[in-house]
Amino acid sequence: MSEHVPREPLLEVEKVLPILDKISIFGGLNESQLYQIFKRLKQVHYQAGETIFEEGDSASYIYIVQTGKVDLVFNCGDQPVLKAELPPGTCFGETSVIGIQPHSASTIAMEKTDLLVLSGEALNELFETDKTLFSMLILNIARESCRRLYKTNRQLVEQLVQYPPAAGSGIQGY
Repeated sequence: MSEHVPREPLLEVEKVLPILDKISIFGGLNESQLYQIFKRLKQVHYQAGETIFEEGDSASYIYIVQTGKVDLVFNCGDQPVLKAELPPGTCFGETSVIGIQPHSASTIAMEKTDLLVLSGEALNELFETDKTLFSMLILNIARESCRRLYKTNRQLVEQLVQYPPAAGSGIQGY
């Protein structure tokens, strides 16, 4: 994201709070807490075909699709494989930020796309200034990560049933 450093502050709270209110990682937050998140958000723009981040990149931001569409893509050998289309109101990158892990997939803007971003530094600031809000946010991210892991595990089981030798090879313990 080097050429797309989010610098633009958000000015229209009435347009952003309804988006935040629908995102699972902000679930259960009151209007005052959502406003604290809003104050820390920045906006960044991408054109169709631009890469937001690549698999293996360091995680610095939690992203929210404000407008446009983003594809989440895994590299399987030399072949990109589409995992998900992320429409407006979708949040991504949060587990890499709190897990201090590189991104496990790449993301590409599929059309002109505006993203809201919350930096890792902004999360650290919340830790220092509002531990209750920080705790709720981290708990919500953990819950969302668990939901995604459950869904992924179910998909893995389906593959193991359908292709036992191929899908099971290489799976190692936690």
